[in-house]
Amino acid sequence: MVGATHASPGSPPHRSGQEQGAASSAPTNVAPRPSRIAAAFVQAQAEGRTAVIPFVTAGYPNLAMTERLVPALVAGGADLIEIGVPFSDPLADGTTIQRASQAALANGVRLADCLALVRRLRAAGVAVPLVFMGYYNPILQYGLERFAADSAAAGLDGVIVPDLPTEESDELLAACRRHGRDLIFLLAPTSTEQRIRDVAERAGGFVYCVSLTGVTGARDKLPDLEEYLARVRQHTALPLAIGFGISTPEHVREVGRVAEGAIVASALINHLDGFPPEEQPAAAEAFVRGLRGVGSSPR
Repeated sequence: MVGATHASPGSPPHRSGQEQGAASSAPTNVAPRPSRIAAAFVQAQAEGRTAVIPFVTAGYPNLAMTERLVPALVAGGADLIEIGVPFSDPLADGTTIQRASQAALANGVRLADCLALVRRLRAAGVAVPLVFMGYYNPILQYGLERFAADSAAAGLDGVIVPDLPTEESDELLAACRRHGRDLIFLLAPTSTEQRIRDVAERAGGFVYCVSLTGVTGARDKLPDLEEYLARVRQHTALPLAIGFGISTPEHVREVGRVAEGAIVASALINHLDGFPPEEQPAAAEAFVRGLRGVGSSPR
């Protein structure tokens, strides 16, 4: 369930809203800065299209391949790229991303390796926004201030933390703002008006709108999103990106009628799994071209 908290055995517990006092408000010591993420959405809108945001798990099938896949996705026309940080208990993810995450962990990939990957990608000339999708415990163990500072130094633009609710986000949000990084929050169709207001108050870059109640995974059909997104738009002018279940070019077009971005994760991983490793970069590029309606559609 989006917004739930989680702690692995031996990890420091989250601070509850009660421990922080009354319902917290967004940190105001540092104002949000203009974002490369926001600029990518502006560019896509100027070109009259939906921003395509593919997802890869860092270290799946291995880090060397991830380092080849990201430039291939850019060549295919990706506007932003979401990089999954492997975690042992990814509560928001379905079987495909769980499997990829477990394989990456078995390869020894940790948060520091993911940041090093971003540094190498920037050194190689990758210029599109890069965003982590990662759970809170690895970030907490790494150190919130250290994570935000190292993210800025590496060239990471933002982070999505699906198990960090707004009530417990002030410390990471303040660190991200100090270092000019976007903290991206999730909303679900079941989010209350208060939850939407809280996210709108804190969010940077874009708002990640989950298309349904449940976990990630490719699906054949999307639910009606219009009323849900209209509720979100009442509270924020940030771009809205839809994730969970986006699988086809038709889904991207459908999403584009009500939102600014489409996040494609499980469908891409499943697609690439059907190719031998040496063919996966070309397959990734073709997949994104298909999502954008350029070339053949992904199969």
